[in-house]
Amino acid sequence: MQHTIRKKVLGFSAALLAGTALGATVLSPAFMQGADAKPIAIEAPKGAPVSFADLVDQVSPAVVSVNVISKEEIKTPRIREDLFEFFRNRPGFEDYFGEDDDKEKDEPQTRESRSLGSGFFISEDGHIVTNNHVVRNATKIVVVLEDERELEAEIVGRDERTDLAVLKVKEPGKYSYVEFETKEMPRRGDWVLALGNPFGFGGTATAGIVSADGRQLASAGPYTDYLQIDAAINRGNSGGPTFDLQGRVIGVNTAIISPTGGSVGLGFAIKADQAKEIVDLLIKHGKVERGWLGVSIQSFDEDMAKALGLKDNSTGAIVRQVVSTSPAKKSGIMVNDIILEIDGRKMKDSTEVTRTVGGMLADSEHKFLVWRDGKTRTINVKVGVLPDDVNNLPYEDKSGPKDVETDPSGFVDMEGMTLGSMTDIDRRRLGLAPDATGVVVYDVEQGSPASRIGIEKGTAILEVNLKPISSPAELEAAIEAKKKDGGESILITVRRRTQSAVQSLEFIEQE
Repeated sequence: MQHTIRKKVLGFSAALLAGTALGATVLSPAFMQGADAKPIAIEAPKGAPVSFADLVDQVSPAVVSVNVISKEEIKTPRIREDLFEFFRNRPGFEDYFGEDDDKEKDEPQTRESRSLGSGFFISEDGHIVTNNHVVRNATKIVVVLEDERELEAEIVGRDERTDLAVLKVKEPGKYSYVEFETKEMPRRGDWVLALGNPFGFGGTATAGIVSADGRQLASAGPYTDYLQIDAAINRGNSGGPTFDLQGRVIGVNTAIISPTGGSVGLGFAIKADQAKEIVDLLIKHGKVERGWLGVSIQSFDEDMAKALGLKDNSTGAIVRQVVSTSPAKKSGIMVNDIILEIDGRKMKDSTEVTRTVGGMLADSEHKFLVWRDGKTRTINVKVGVLPDDVNNLPYEDKSGPKDVETDPSGFVDMEGMTLGSMTDIDRRRLGLAPDATGVVVYDVEQGSPASRIGIEKGTAILEVNLKPISSPAELEAAIEAKKKDGGESILITVRRRTQSAVQSLEFIEQE
């Protein structure tokens, strides 16, 4: 018997919304602004359901609750060695400090823990998608089906960077399953239905709309962006599906933002096209091997392009650091190169560059179009495999010219800032190399363009238009030259505390 969830459009009866029949045209005075403004014709939404019951009946056999038993290490407090020796030899403490205490205190202690999540079948033979954080460190996994059957499952593969995992039930059989929708992308405002196991209440359905698309979460890394939905998502919903009105999976519920721990209408789901790509790799290989370039990058937007003088308002990513043993270093990619295209496809920002490189096969060759020194050039790059210890790899040292002047004299006021030369104290404070160059902000006018982009007292400006500077006079000359050419902003590399970033600095308007 075939248990595939058919992709059919649900037939909902016509309904009256806010006193207006579906499909009727109304005029909303709320949109009328100004004497010449004309009312905008608003068409009542089509297909708004009276009930989601038919949809829930259709897809619920494919949704499961995921019950996990795992072991976690108990972090026990350590007694200071001198106190340990003191008390062990004191009368009355012999029973607390035996001969084997030294051995026992070095052995990690573990305890059993239980957690709940959600998942859904994606194949007839029993493959299940869930979140990595649901099954991490699992020693036993039991999934509960809609008909209350309990089946033991095993991990096929996990990917920590996208927080996805694939399970497979051990009992052979034919299981009802659903499919990812990877062609028709949902729009903001589309209806969605979420099913899952919040707080252990399996089979819970919630409905809402797509609130936004392309959300990025700081804690999630650059490999995933999310659908934001307002259907109630709570603890235990992780790994469950978000459906469209045709019963197709458009997202994998993963995270919420909440000051209380419960749903406040800010739920996030991994988009179906990204999830399917990772899931297919996990089923095939059990893991995901990402391509690796070996650079630290920052988004390059249209305002930066304008400040730098790029006429086509290009976007992409600026290379901020290069790992000294990386494919980027071997291919000739340099600090301050702006990656505009990869294999002929324009890059929107640093996230797209990271995701594009991450989707490449290891040892494959690709063409990177970069902007450097006023012109574009194509660099052939053979990408490597993303190392497990990527955060510990050494970046290439980028030092300025030797024998730089450290005299802090020569303060200059410009663009709402008071600037002076960089001293050795500044270099140590900012975590820069002893021979790094730049200028330091000694004061900034509140409300100025500089203050609006976060420049404050103590900030250093290291580069102008991606070129190092060593004195306020050099910065002043670059600004005057840009203004003479009709420019309204300039690109600066700033250093705050121990972090560097490239920003567009607008000029103060002259009255």
